Formats: sequence, C-alpha cells, structure tokens
Amino acid sequence: MGPIGIFDSGYGGLTVLAKIKNALPNFDYLYLGDNARAPYGNRSFDVVHEFTWQAVQFLFSQGCPLIILACNTASAKALRTIQQTQLPLFFPDRRVLGVIRPSTESIGEWTKSNHVGILGTQGTIQSNSYVIELKKFAPHIKVFQHACPMWVPLIENNYHESLAGNEIIADDIRNLLKMSEKIDTIVLACTHYPLIEQQISRIVGPSVRVISQGEIVASKLEEYLKKHPKITAETSKKGNTRYFTTEHPSVFNDKASLFLGEQVLASQVHL
Repeated sequence: MGPIGIFDSGYGGLTVLAKIKNALPNFDYLYLGDNARAPYGNRSFDVVHEFTWQAVQFLFSQGCPLIILACNTASAKALRTIQQTQLPLFFPDRRVLGVIRPSTESIGEWTKSNHVGILGTQGTIQSNSYVIELKKFAPHIKVFQHACPMWVPLIENNYHESLAGNEIIADDIRNLLKMSEKIDTIVLACTHYPLIEQQISRIVGPSVRVISQGEIVASKLEEYLKKHPKITAETSKKGNTRYFTTEHPSVFNDKASLFLGEQVLASQVHL
C-alpha cells in the first residue's frame, strides 16, 4: 500500500492537492514538484515527456499505486505516451491520470452560449489538447484559446496584484475575449491560475464564469476510486502528506506556503 502521488512541474499542483485533500482527507499523499527544472510551458514535447516520466518513476518507487499529473503541460505533452506505451511495459498494475480530461468532460455543463475560452501556458495551448478532448465530449462547443506566458512567473513572485501585473493579466484576458463576444465560460488551464481566480473574475465581470480545475479533478478522482476498488485498496489511508522537490527545500517551503496557506516541510530529490 502507498500514497496517491501528485506531480507538477512547480507549485501550481498544490492548488489541486488542496482540493483533493478536502474531498478525500483520509488518504495519504505524496507531492512532487520539479521546481528546479520548471517551468515546463515552453519546453518541447520530448523534454516534457522525459522529465514527467522521470517523476512518475520516482513516485512509483515510493509505492504510489496511482499518480495524478496536476500539471496541464505534462498532461498535454506526456500523459498519452506514458499511459499507452510505458505503463503497459513497465508498470501494468499502476495508473497515471491527468487534469485535462476531467475538465473537458464537465465544460458542457457550464456554458450556455457554447463559446468557451481557455487560458493556459504556451505548451498547453500549442498542444491543442483541450480542443482535441472537447471534440470527444462536446463537439458542438467552439473553443477559443490564449497563451499567458507571463502569468506563472507573476504568481510565483507574488507580483500579480501589482499595477503592472494586473495590466498584463487584463491584457491577456482582453485578447481572449476579442476572439468571440459570446464567450461565457473561461477555463483556467493551468494549476497556478486559481491563485488569481478572483482577480480574473473581477476583470471579466459577472457575465463570464471562471472555472479552475482543483474541485473538478478532486470530484473526478473520487468517482474514479469508487469505480476502481482495487486501486483504492492499494492506497494507504492515514491522512498524511509528504512533499518532495527538485529545488532546495527552503525555496520550495517558502513558496509552497503561499499556495497552501500552511507551513510545508519538503525533502529534496534528484530525478
């Protein structure tokens, strides 16, 4: 038996972890942030896959029967290959899930105009993963995407509420909304973005619904575990959480506390 693994290239996955822990507090969790090599957003498919596979192997070595890639870029650029090629060969009894499919399964429930905006990193937007997945679940929905390469560094450096930061965020949102006047739903396709969800909502106004992924992923994980009792039986349940980072722990601990609102003590790992 082992913990549920949560992986992100940086800190954003902590927003997903927080919602998962709220929904499933009795389970054990192991969070891994590849902070020394973040961000993944502008890296190639091959590099993101290589880094993500290294992280997955580490989490499996710690006994995790199930891993959530709480990173849109890793989900977009690495998940499919890992699921279809590497797991059957090396870890046929383990599972790796992402954050894109849970979101696209639910989008049709939120939009009335069927015009949906996606805000994410360059890697997530360029992968076209949301468009591809939405064609499976809601092919009638029109998707409009915009990459926001400055948002992650703004958030991680706590600069997003400055005058300059607010203008950068507002400008990106305006560029998205220019694509269609009918956009009534915006999906925050990066796990960092929930930290500025209220700021985004103020900018777009009450007529546009802003959706972050944490609660969606937590709800879908709860459903998944009910449908897969074997995986559930293999997960440990003592309510403990451990944190690992490829960065120096003191750096991770300081920034992680901004995302979780509580003190974090991480250990360093070299992938």
